[in-house]
Amino acid sequence: MRPDPASPSVTHALLRSAGLRPRRRLGQNFLCDGNVLERIADSALGGGCEPVVEIGAGLGALTARLAVRSRLVTTVEIDAALHPILEQTLAGLANVEVLIADFLQLDTVALFGRTFGPGAGVVAGNIPYGITSPILERLFASKDRLLRAALLVQTEVADRLTARPGTKAYGSLTVFCAFHGTMTRAFRVPPHLFYPAPDVGSTLVVFEPRDPPSSLACPTEAMFRVVRAAFAQRRKTLANAVAGGGLAPDAASASEALMSCGVDPTRRGETLTLDEFITIANALHASALGYSDRSNPDGRIVNQPVEADFERTP
Repeated sequence: MRPDPASPSVTHALLRSAGLRPRRRLGQNFLCDGNVLERIADSALGGGCEPVVEIGAGLGALTARLAVRSRLVTTVEIDAALHPILEQTLAGLANVEVLIADFLQLDTVALFGRTFGPGAGVVAGNIPYGITSPILERLFASKDRLLRAALLVQTEVADRLTARPGTKAYGSLTVFCAFHGTMTRAFRVPPHLFYPAPDVGSTLVVFEPRDPPSSLACPTEAMFRVVRAAFAQRRKTLANAVAGGGLAPDAASASEALMSCGVDPTRRGETLTLDEFITIANALHASALGYSDRSNPDGRIVNQPVEADFERTP
């Protein structure tokens, strides 16, 4: 009979038998509640049997529950020391493949092709808090291969992912998520259900991708330059932020461009919706003001990943 690490006693026993302790550097906080694990698996699969890529096998508690619902699970675990435990907890599950690797170092296109085949699939996982943003960036870059992603993240990060304009948690990461799809909160998980208990609460979020808004008439990079500028100094007015971000020669020119598309230049970036950011970017692009980057005097938009400027999880 396979051991099920969905309780603290079994988790302790498995780690002790392997001579291991949770490694803080790897963000190892093992969820030890069967009911919550079942709810995560249900949220990920949504009643279907789609193939799944799991980020972080841990001791295999969620993996085993995904395997009951999915026709194929590829689980990626960075810690090779956990492999002997996974051989026990996942024994006999022919539809599970364990990859000992760093998800952030893998070729995501190849990984999804290997697991999902020609169609789309699901991503699930209890995400290490310190690398939430880079994981999201990779998923959004491959969103055409995703049906959904169910991710257990730090509650503070969940707040930022699902924030509304005008709130403290609203920022560039929120806008980035809204551009790529819908992010909804499923439920919270208190710290005491983990071993070891983290210092923060956790929340399951579910991401469902969508195509870029049809109203976007400028390059995506151009829009996110506006977003970065608006949130670089949150207390600046929008006109000053646009000018300070090199998107207009001065605040007066920025104000004129903003008023031309019906946006009050005295507003602050934290009050703007995704649609308003798109409207502003379209206007700057059409007027060529969006190409006035001071660090780029020949007027070209530098094709840099927008993800590089997003807030990182502590």
